Formats: sequence, C-alpha cells, structure tokens
Amino acid sequence: MKNIKQRSSYRMIITIGALLMLISCTTQPPTDLTGENIIPKPVSVTATGDYFCLGPKAVIYVQDQSGENSAIGNYLSSVLKPATGFNLEVKQTGEIPGKGNILLTLSGAGQVGDEGYILTVTKKLITIAANKPAGLFNGIQTLRQLFPAEIESKTVQDIDWHIAGGTITDYPAYSYRGAMLDVTRHFFTADEVKRYIDLISAYKINKLHLHLSDDQGWRIEIKSWPNLTLYGSKTEVGGGVGGYYTQEQYSDIVKYGDEHFVTIIPEIDMPGHTNAALASYPELNINGKAPELYTGTEVGFSTLATKKEITYKFIEDVFGELAKLTTGPYMHIGGDESHVTKKEDYIPFVERVQDIVIGLGKTPIGWDEIALGKLRPGVIPQYWSSAVNANKAVEQGAKLLMSPSSRAYIDMKYDSLTRIGYTWAGLIEVDKAYNWDPATLEKGIGKENIIGIEAALWAETITTMKDIEYLAFPRLPGLAEVGWTEASARNWDEYKIRLGNHAKRFIIMDIGYYPSKLVPWVE
Repeated sequence: MKNIKQRSSYRMIITIGALLMLISCTTQPPTDLTGENIIPKPVSVTATGDYFCLGPKAVIYVQDQSGENSAIGNYLSSVLKPATGFNLEVKQTGEIPGKGNILLTLSGAGQVGDEGYILTVTKKLITIAANKPAGLFNGIQTLRQLFPAEIESKTVQDIDWHIAGGTITDYPAYSYRGAMLDVTRHFFTADEVKRYIDLISAYKINKLHLHLSDDQGWRIEIKSWPNLTLYGSKTEVGGGVGGYYTQEQYSDIVKYGDEHFVTIIPEIDMPGHTNAALASYPELNINGKAPELYTGTEVGFSTLATKKEITYKFIEDVFGELAKLTTGPYMHIGGDESHVTKKEDYIPFVERVQDIVIGLGKTPIGWDEIALGKLRPGVIPQYWSSAVNANKAVEQGAKLLMSPSSRAYIDMKYDSLTRIGYTWAGLIEVDKAYNWDPATLEKGIGKENIIGIEAALWAETITTMKDIEYLAFPRLPGLAEVGWTEASARNWDEYKIRLGNHAKRFIIMDIGYYPSKLVPWVE
C-alpha cells in the first residue's frame, strides 16, 4: 500500500510539472532561428523549425566543474530571473540533462577559439558549448537576444519564453574589441562605469579603457603621491567638483569587469595632458612651478619635465600601484598631442616609459604618436589620427589597435543638430560608424597588422549617464560588430534592420539612445 501511494504521489508531481510547462508556454512560438536579430552577427546560424520553451522548473546545469563556470551559471540565472520570475537553480552535472533545461559545457565546441561558442537549441534543451569560460559568457549574450526583448525587464513579465530551434556557431574576427570612456573631462562614478560595463558586455565588447588623467583632473588614488587626488581631482571641464576613485573603488571596477569578461585598461596620459598632475606637484614641471588647475577644453599645452629623474620616479610609482590593482595585461601610457614637448625629448621619454611598464609585467598601449620612437616588442600603438604614424608602427612589427577618429570616436555628433558632441573629426552617423573595414581602411595596414578596434568616448560635452548612452547607442553595437564579425559578412542595409529591432530592447534596458532616421526602428 505504501509503495502504491508513493507511486501515485510521484505521478501527481510529474503531472503538475508538465502542466506548469504547458501553462507557461501557450502562445505561438518562433521557429526560424535564422530570422533573429542578433548583434554582433554570428558566423553561422542554422534553423530546425523547432523551438524551446523556458519554464519555471528549468535548471541550469554546468559541466566541467570549476568555480568560474558555476559563477557563469549563476550569472545566467540572475539575468533570467527578474523578467521570468523563475528561480533557476544552478547544478553541476556530468550527464546530459533532461527536458526543459539549460546546459553550459566546456566540451564539444571544436574550432571556435577562446571566445567562441556553439549555441544549440532543441525542443528539449539549450546547450552552450565553448572552449573557455569567456565563450560561455559570449554565448549567454546571444541567448539573451534570442528571448523576447522583455527578458531585459527588471520586473516579472507575463509572456512565454520561447526560443527558435537551431544551432549558432560563433567566434570573433578580432580578439580585442574595446570601448574607451573618458572619466577625466567629466567624472563618472564607479556605479556609472559598472553600468557601462553591463551595456558593452551585452554586445561582446571585452575591453574597457579608462582615461584616468588629463589636464582637467586626476581620477585615481595613488597613495605614494596623495596630492594627485587631494588637489588634482577637484575640477573638471566647466568648473565642476570633479572626483576620483579610491583604490578600493577601482579594484571593485576591475573585479566587476572580470566578472563580465571585460578587461579594464587604465590610462595615465603623458607627457602631455598632464596639467592636473603638474598643478599637484610642482617638481614635475620644467620650471618647478605649479600651474593653476584647468577647466577648459584646449589640448597640447602641458608637459612633464622629461629630463628630470623625479618624473620617472613619479611614473614608476603611479604605474607600480596601478599594476598591482589591475588584473589585465595592459596599461595605457597615452602619448598623444604633446605639442609643447620637443621631439628630441618626447622620443626618449616614451621609450623609457615603455620599459617601465614592461618591467612591471604589463603590455604598454599608447596613442599612435608613440611610433615616433622605437617600439618595444609587443607594445600596441593605437591608431586614432595619423596613418603615417600607424605605418611606422607596422614597419617596426607592431600590431595596431584601430580607433580612427572619423569612424570610432563616438563623442562626435551624429548630425549638425545633435545636442552634444564635437565635430572636429566630422559628423559620424550610425552608418558611417558601421561601414568600414579595419583591414582596408589605410594602405599598408592589413588584418595581420591589427589586434582589434576600440570605440572612444571623450567627455568634454557629456555630464550624465544618459549623455553617455545617447552618444554610444546606437553606434556602439555597430562598432562591436565591426570588431566581432568578418567584414565580408557585414552589410549596412541588412544590419540596420537588425539594429532597428533592438529598439524595444534599448527601451526596456532604459538606454537613452539616439533614434537615427537612417534606422527603421521597431519599438
């Protein structure tokens, strides 16, 4: 009798579970995976005509036991929970899970590299397979886009969570896909930087370059040189209060970036763009006198004293403290627009600074002017202005980071009526930011000479998170696709349709985007 009751109870549980699945998946499902509006565009998509429905009893199973993989499973659960209301449990498994679940695995991905993935959707199971945890994370960003846009909501939505069946195989064209945020001309808080990490990682951007020092302010605590923040952080463009990150806050940003597979790259610009440092420590000046703090927008008027040993002690201390706080391999040494530094002083300076950073176990990145000097092996010049400098870098065997100001400077206005932004590099509408190939942009620079691309957002004209969003979106997703998707697979007329279908997603994510008239928005 006892066994009969147990079997009866078990059948009832199964029946209730099945009913829950049916109740939660009653609307007409999508069945054509090739018709989904994925950004960046994947390498290949095949459809089966089937579909998967996520229900409240689903479990996220993680193979290949490790703390990092479990953390990715928990991340996926946290992404899906607010809109679905489902408490999706994360479990370790060595088996193929049963129907209705999600599997994350580091086996069976094949030749997709360290960041690629294979996402397979059947009626029974969603599987994301990758070779590395970064690939699983990227697969999750695609999975988010396969669900209805409401998946991005912060409150429970009463809809069905269908996904069309099929297989997506995907991997990036370039390993470095970056965004730069200037937190110096106007200061942005640690929480605002984290918000930007959320937005860029959703489109598989994997680097965030923080411009931490300039004429208008110093934004990172350096314990051995405390006046940099006690005094040098107190201003910004227009005379605002400025601000800075404590080392604890910076470390938290780095940790948050790591959790979202976004490498933080700190920039200390030098020998120009240094007025805030010079105002804080007069001994860094050629004349030994401290200038006034600066709140304007002119460039090229400041320089460190490149012949003083105290300058190099300063640089060693600053980069030494930052190196201990920065988990990624890169540190940015600036080097741009140092107009008042004599060339015969500039060249030995940037060469010595390269050696300092390399001595700390990091890889230097610098704006393309650093190619005027001798580049150390592995140093990465960032092309922003001079094709001559970029070619000099290539001739020295360097790989370039491509940030052409006429395409990738997203602080430029979209058109003459845009409410914020600059125009010195031209107007950059959404199509212009998208329609270029890093490997054919400049003569003598091919794909083999390029490590990746970076979208730069300078902050002279922006003061709020909504300003950041307005200039970054919708150009940033397109630049993410320039970095991820092979040029031969990209087409503006096709892309603008996919982009237009992200409008509802932008709105739900509370992204204050610019509604370009070139894009057929579907809200």
